[in-house]
Amino acid sequence: MSVACTVVTVLGALMVGFSAYSVFAGAEYVVKPLADYGVPRAWWTWLGVAKAAGALGLLVGLAVPAVGYAAAVGVVLYFLGAVLTVIRARAYAHIPFPLVYAAPAAASLVLGLAV
Repeated sequence: MSVACTVVTVLGALMVGFSAYSVFAGAEYVVKPLADYGVPRAWWTWLGVAKAAGALGLLVGLAVPAVGYAAAVGVVLYFLGAVLTVIRARAYAHIPFPLVYAAPAAASLVLGLAV
């Protein structure tokens, strides 16, 4: 595994992990948009769990690559779903935010498969 892949994977895991923590902590800059987009409050904990699992999976992937690949795919799909939610809510200016979180996971997948 290359140094670039390790750095990008750890960065992605930290970003997604922070995003999960923000949901669990009820940070207004995360939960207010969720409410504005029409995401049911009952889903928020599960969305945070999915993010936390993705972050953990990315880190485990440093030792077990197959887990990392699966986690990266899951994280990318999660945030593509977030993009669709933003589009459905017609909050087009917010589209870049989930893409910022998906980018390191996608990059770690590409870098991991390139080795």
